[in-house]
Amino acid sequence: MYHDVTQNMERPDTEVPESSESAANGAGSSAKKERVLHTRVPAVLERELKRFADNLRVPVSNLVRTILEDAVSVADAATENVEERLKKAAQHLEKEREKIKKRMEHDPLEGLVAFQEVTLAVPSVCAKCGKELARGSRANLGISEAGGTPRRFVCEDCLPRV
Repeated sequence: MYHDVTQNMERPDTEVPESSESAANGAGSSAKKERVLHTRVPAVLERELKRFADNLRVPVSNLVRTILEDAVSVADAATENVEERLKKAAQHLEKEREKIKKRMEHDPLEGLVAFQEVTLAVPSVCAKCGKELARGSRANLGISEAGGTPRRFVCEDCLPRV
């Protein structure tokens, strides 16, 4: 069963008259016009709202207004937080996409004509994927026709296949 908690209030589309205090301060025309909002709530909720308002010694309408204002503020803050996180995630994805794009544009194995399987004497990094290659591990040394090119090691996973 639902109860109309605003059954003795004005009609929904009528404005609440200005208080004598705001009229005395000259704020009548610039004061925020408050509107009456009618709603139906379950009897249990009505009792809880009245009990809570009595405990706080405030009118039920003030309590409901405060609860609604707080709920809207929290929802706005949550929306802004989610929006900010989505923007950061989009920026991160864009950076990662650019990194992948750069790797694809420049083949780090370009200019190599052969590979020789070797055992590493010092730690190194795979020229293709960036994986760390430990000392004593198996790797493939890229051989180039051009002299003076820096040595490039490739892990087994990145070795070109037939």
